[in-house]
Amino acid sequence: MRHKINSWYFLLGILLSLTACNFSGPSASRISKWAFNDFTKVDTANPILSPNSASIFLCPIQNSNTKWESKNVLNPTALVKDGKVYLIYRAQDSAMTSRLGLAISEDGIHFTKTGAPIFYPAKDSFNKYEWKGGVEDPRIVSMPGGGYFLTYTSYDGKTARLCFATSLDLMHWEKRGPVLTSEKYINAWSKSGAVVVERIGENMVAKKINGKYWMYFGDTDLFMASSSDLLHWEALENSESKKLVTVLAPRAGFFDSRLVEPGPYALYTSQGIVLIYNSSNAANNNDVHLPKFTYAAGQALFDTSSPYKLIDRAQNYFIHPDKDYELVGEVNNVCFVEGLVYFKNRWLLYYGTADSKIAMAIAQP
Repeated sequence: MRHKINSWYFLLGILLSLTACNFSGPSASRISKWAFNDFTKVDTANPILSPNSASIFLCPIQNSNTKWESKNVLNPTALVKDGKVYLIYRAQDSAMTSRLGLAISEDGIHFTKTGAPIFYPAKDSFNKYEWKGGVEDPRIVSMPGGGYFLTYTSYDGKTARLCFATSLDLMHWEKRGPVLTSEKYINAWSKSGAVVVERIGENMVAKKINGKYWMYFGDTDLFMASSSDLLHWEALENSESKKLVTVLAPRAGFFDSRLVEPGPYALYTSQGIVLIYNSSNAANNNDVHLPKFTYAAGQALFDTSSPYKLIDRAQNYFIHPDKDYELVGEVNNVCFVEGLVYFKNRWLLYYGTADSKIAMAIAQP
């Protein structure tokens, strides 16, 4: 395309004006170098998963059949395996107990459920953490030596605890228990663990930085934990106060004014560690263009050698509720992002909608 110079300057001026309306701080051009941009919701297929009252599961704790995904399906994680996209999703029965189901897709858009949950509360040593609320909000990554590492939230009806499990095949799981096991944190509220990974082809592999693996977690402020082996974790604390170090906090006047919570994994790139995060809009001192308590997703950039050091942050959300199935449901006005895969040269983003269904969006690299 060839245009007169004056026309080019005119268009540039318009673009700069639009940028000024949406961002205050880092410029849009600078953000575009590291952030995910231009996700498009797949309106022709969304929502891609919905509840199903026909799915029956024999609950090992109650010893009776339950319609385990009859109430809601939401908040999925995803990975690529054997040329297919595997979606591990949270499902709720009529009692609001959560279990994790599995759906598989050849194209990343149209999924077939496997029928029964693959991860659920059982009569085991972790039952005290998981019953009756269940197991919630999975996030999965690959382990460097093979196999899969899953973080999830256990909920006993009173306290949420960030837990993890490992598997070699996605069907058989070894529960490892809470991530934070010290007496100080074992009964404290914690959830939503996003591990730092590097992309190797279509595989997202947990990455060591300075001899440690790192995980972002939290659902108010964001905190961190580290591990030398992916099995034993320590919370990142201030050496003087012995309190958790906040690495990302809500911002008054923004879409993330009420809380912040990790999205999928945190992606190690040449620009920095990119963390997609979920957020909620506060009742006041908020983004006045969004209803209060709206869940939208933002992005932050952390230092590759010091994962706790925030170096940049997008000033606007990149996805928010604007479809009927995102605006009305179990919880209104929710887009909650937890799944992200690189599949057939595209980024596929999976998210819960109004805590009721699951949808997706696509972006080119």
